[in-house]
Amino acid sequence: MLAGTLVCPATRTPLRLSDTGNELISHAAGLAFPIRDGVPILLVREARTLQTA
Repeated sequence: MLAGTLVCPATRTPLRLSDTGNELISHAAGLAFPIRDGVPILLVREARTLQTA
């Protein structure tokens, strides 16, 4: 079995697990992809937009 890094479907850059552990963050795209019942939902239409500081 191959292990790898999950990447953003929009930018193909690596995703980072959020501090709360319930989202995968794409800083390049400014999106947060939800994790539901342990399954990452990597659909852009399901992602929330990150707020910029």
